[in-house]
Amino acid sequence: MQNSNVQEPIRIQKVIAQAGIASRRAAEKLILSGVVMLNGEIVKEMGQKMIIGKDHLSVEGRRVKISQHKKTQVYALYKPKNCITTLNDPEGRTTISDFFPQTSVRLFPVGRLDYDAEGLILLTNDGDLAQQLMHPSHKVWKGYFVKVRGFVKNETLAALRRGPVIEKRKHQAVRVKILHTVNDKTWLEIFLKEGTNRQIKKMLLSLGNPVQKIKRFQVGPISLGDLQSGECRALAPEELKQIMI
Repeated sequence: MQNSNVQEPIRIQKVIAQAGIASRRAAEKLILSGVVMLNGEIVKEMGQKMIIGKDHLSVEGRRVKISQHKKTQVYALYKPKNCITTLNDPEGRTTISDFFPQTSVRLFPVGRLDYDAEGLILLTNDGDLAQQLMHPSHKVWKGYFVKVRGFVKNETLAALRRGPVIEKRKHQAVRVKILHTVNDKTWLEIFLKEGTNRQIKKMLLSLGNPVQKIKRFQVGPISLGDLQSGECRALAPEELKQIMI
């Protein structure tokens, strides 16, 4: 007879995510950097598994503790400009963690925004939720206000709506519309499902319109609302239900 109390082995990336240390994608980077140890030995294989309650896991020298009754927490933060979306920076620049709320749980950002971009970014202690919100397969739309240099014609945006080709790779279709033009600057509203590295800047530069400002105002059903730069708020219970995919 099989013992039902025996824990099934779990991938180390998932354990790190469940502990609220990082998303699964970020956990993979931690493994590659050699700071993850299992039972006193550096983890070298990405698919390595462990048994919670039996094996001992540490990240950057700190023991990973898994709570079976962890409460998911999510915050909305208005990321300021000239701030990097990492928890620490060896160069001493301002990081997103400088604006985290005072809480006893370990939070990390869901996705990223460029250093010179601003706007909404979600913070959570739930690595699995972060992975779901970031992965393109879950079709979470993210909305941006973008200011570019030059005049933009609606017909020029057709290629983006079909799916922009960036560095020879076809991307998912983009929702985009022109808001208004002032002098030689055009404001656009753009919705993405992917948001790969510098995607907005690259696809608009390919049209001949360099980006001058990016402000994210929405992630899925969550909007920036009245938050000011550097401010943060906990999501309401109704909002949490909406993003629990």
